[in-house]
Amino acid sequence: MRVRPPTRWERHRVGSVAAVANFVPLVGVLTLGWDVYSLLLLYWIEGLVTVLLAAAKALFAERGSPGVPDIEPLHELREKRGGWRPTSWLPAIYPRNIPFAASILGVWAGAVLPVSVLFWLVVAPVIRPSLSLFVSGAGLVVTQGYEFRSDYLAEREYTEVSAQEILREPVQLGVVILTLGLVASAGTRPGGLFLLTGIVVVKTTTSVYRVVTDHTELPVPAIFEQTFHEDNGEPLPDIDAPDGPVRGRVSVDATPVLLGSLPMVAFGFAHRSTFVALIGLTFAVLTGGSVWLVPWLVFVFVVAGARIGSYYLRYGTIEYRRYAEELVAYDTALGAVQWTAPVDSATFSIRNAIPNRLLDTGTLDISGVDPDGRNAQLGPVADLDATIETLELPVADPTRPERDSAVIASGLVLALCFLAVPVGLAFSPKVGTAQLIGLSIGVGPIFLLPVVLMIWVALRRI
Repeated sequence: MRVRPPTRWERHRVGSVAAVANFVPLVGVLTLGWDVYSLLLLYWIEGLVTVLLAAAKALFAERGSPGVPDIEPLHELREKRGGWRPTSWLPAIYPRNIPFAASILGVWAGAVLPVSVLFWLVVAPVIRPSLSLFVSGAGLVVTQGYEFRSDYLAEREYTEVSAQEILREPVQLGVVILTLGLVASAGTRPGGLFLLTGIVVVKTTTSVYRVVTDHTELPVPAIFEQTFHEDNGEPLPDIDAPDGPVRGRVSVDATPVLLGSLPMVAFGFAHRSTFVALIGLTFAVLTGGSVWLVPWLVFVFVVAGARIGSYYLRYGTIEYRRYAEELVAYDTALGAVQWTAPVDSATFSIRNAIPNRLLDTGTLDISGVDPDGRNAQLGPVADLDATIETLELPVADPTRPERDSAVIASGLVLALCFLAVPVGLAFSPKVGTAQLIGLSIGVGPIFLLPVVLMIWVALRRI
């Protein structure tokens, strides 16, 4: 069962409702006495709905996105091939688009939402409810939901857009909300109404332009399309499995995959938006009391869960299959080949990974993987020797460095030495809370880096 495409009359009717809903704020400012706080509330609700729908749209987008893989959250999923179709009436969800959906939700949850809550708590504005305000808000929300169902799903717009292109509308609304927040301080000054009207005119113009181009056949010039145009690329091409029977197959071991994802949690908090949110919530816990502990814990568990789930989706659902001349990584959850490697020309080496040493599992590094001759990994698997034998892999040196107690002891002692200074400051009665926070932000990373490095060296020889 698929979503039914809208008729021409339905498209015109929804377009008319959307246009009226977008014009109401302008009328409200000019004739109904709306103030900046009413607009903030209206656009904030519209922004929240837009962000949630944009995140959903990004998951279904079929076109490729250039992106910036090295700085995106959950960037390891950008190389995943294949999709998962949850129901028969929905299109496939592509894991490669999850980083973009996470970017949309992360920026709003980590920046816009806390700033908005702080603004409403500090300013405590008085909102005057009115029928026009309710009609405008309801119209904007209903039309966006209908557009998502009829245009994006039924008309299969997801086949023509990329996840990165979908980011533009939430970004525009974020700029409007930020600007309105700044204008709030000038709302009662000379020129405040003029500036407020100008912002609403720009916002209304862009929204009505989008409605007209989406719901009518009028020859409207593509002014904003050129301004916000993104160069969409082709998605990662599907890889066909080699012909012939499977000579051997090995699945990964879930436990070392989950353990190996733990360092990725730290990288999740190192992302710019999550780091700022973590610092802000930590400061709120230290200064505002235990009432902020619940949001802090929720934030930490959400980020950690997303990183662990992303890492597991990348490596934990793979089955390695040996054909006559090639090794194939097949994702059993997505039903798609991720990469192939010619056994004769690829290079196989054993990775000295910490989770493998702790759990007595194994991982292979592979260079010369098709396509593009990139590097990949095989594993972690429960029995590396049995895997090499089953898949008939030409590993030159199937051994890892032996356990070295001297290196382990030296690394742990040095780590304790570096930890002694910050721990001493934390328990010193001469250092106040404000000073401790300042030292943690200013010089904390200087002490944390060698501690992590020494522990890493020790664990690699355990």
